[in-house]
Amino acid sequence: MREPIGLNFDENDLAKEYEDFHIAAYSNSELVGILLLKPTENPEIVKMRQVAVANEWQGKGVGKAMVNFSEAFLTDKNFKKIELHARKTAVSFYLSLNYSIIGDLFYEVGIPHRKMEKTL
Repeated sequence: MREPIGLNFDENDLAKEYEDFHIAAYSNSELVGILLLKPTENPEIVKMRQVAVANEWQGKGVGKAMVNFSEAFLTDKNFKKIELHARKTAVSFYLSLNYSIIGDLFYEVGIPHRKMEKTL
């Protein structure tokens, strides 16, 4: 996810993700999607981050399946809300899954985003 926007991989970034929940989608043994869930300081809220689906698998339900799985997983763990920063190009995807836009458009890593959330 970092390469297309000119960001480098940093081992320190990986170390910060140790306590996060990592969701992966596979087709046979091929990794086709990833999603990271980061608990926040509020024990009822998790932040969804770094959602990506391989180009050839986009539009085939992989992202939706990962988000739906994540919501059920988090509900089982007693989380009450998911927050995320959606790239402007992905806002309609999250709206279709009943996420709400919170606040105005902003830029993160040079890309327009919208804060979104969903109560579980």
